[in-house]
Amino acid sequence: MNTPKTEKSALRRLPVNVWVLTLTSFLTDVSSEMLTNLIPLFLLNVLGVRTSVVGLIDGIAETTASILKLYSGVLADRLGKGKALTVIGYAISALSKPFLYFANSWGLVLAVRFSDRLGKGIRTSPRDALLAGSVPADRRGLAFGLHRAGDTAGAFVGLSIATYIIWVTQAKAVDLTKLTFQRLVLASIIPAFLGVIILALGAREVATASKGIASPRLTWAGADKRFKFFLLAVILFTLGNSSDSFIILRGQERGLNVIQLMGMSLTFNAVYALLSSPAGSLSDRIGRRALVLTGWLIYGIIYIGFALAHTGAQIWVLFAFYGIYYALTEGTARALIADLVPASQRGTAYGIFYASVGFAALPASIIAGVLWQGIGGWTGFGPSAPFLFGALLSLLAGLVFMFYVR
Repeated sequence: MNTPKTEKSALRRLPVNVWVLTLTSFLTDVSSEMLTNLIPLFLLNVLGVRTSVVGLIDGIAETTASILKLYSGVLADRLGKGKALTVIGYAISALSKPFLYFANSWGLVLAVRFSDRLGKGIRTSPRDALLAGSVPADRRGLAFGLHRAGDTAGAFVGLSIATYIIWVTQAKAVDLTKLTFQRLVLASIIPAFLGVIILALGAREVATASKGIASPRLTWAGADKRFKFFLLAVILFTLGNSSDSFIILRGQERGLNVIQLMGMSLTFNAVYALLSSPAGSLSDRIGRRALVLTGWLIYGIIYIGFALAHTGAQIWVLFAFYGIYYALTEGTARALIADLVPASQRGTAYGIFYASVGFAALPASIIAGVLWQGIGGWTGFGPSAPFLFGALLSLLAGLVFMFYVR
């Protein structure tokens, strides 16, 4: 068993690429999280749209990102240019954010979210392949865990800045105002561009054996059966894992004001950031499978809690525990993919993984919005329904993963 001293030593021995990618993700999330949790409130409180529209926007945005992750992963394997694609993706996202300042309709919000996710789709698979290729297998979980910790620490800082701006601008107002949102957009621009600059100057390309191949060598027929069943489990899970925007809306529906919602998100990100690196290191020692299964079990229990919660305080506490699920699964799942496929096919494998998530993400968020508030003349089942649905599918996904991914 590793001691804190040996874990610190392992952190020091991680290559420069891991630290540069972690810092870039930190700064990008400082920027993104000033806005991400407030976009659903902006749509409802300022633009007056229905939850079904919120689900549509999130679903289209995330599906776009995930489909593009497939092609960017294949391209990274073909060209051996993971760094270049990663820089381009971060730059597109940074360039899209300022346009939210002028948003006066949900269509423009959709366009900006689409562009932001376009950048995410281009960068994520090459970035993960670059990260996986920069470290040996016995420190891969630690590297991905550190990256997730940096990403989430950025979210915590971004939310802290956003909370301060909201407090100064509108004090204890329940609903978000347009002026506050515009100030947050302006504040988000600097860290976004700073992250792109650091990545462009600090990261180093990692060569792979697949550079220059004519087509991706990872095919569905030739893929490891464990990888196939892992994808099936992830698709089932994602169909019930609607956008976290619905948790924010659930908190507001249970009585939390904007400042309290930001505090709730801060608590979540603090838990996520503190546990991600230790969880990644733990996966190196005991295996990825146990952590993913534990995380999905925790997710199902928490989603049942979201469905049954009576007060905003209960939503807040549950959201804090939700950070444990993220810490156990996000980095671990990415490290698991690198374990299941050869190094020359990792970009493609990550692309297939993210595309699978994306195809499930669109119906997941639309289903959640319709279950909550209905569509057309149908009123839906109410705020609890999306969370009960998510808990059920997490159980099914866990069973597939447990029996077929050995």
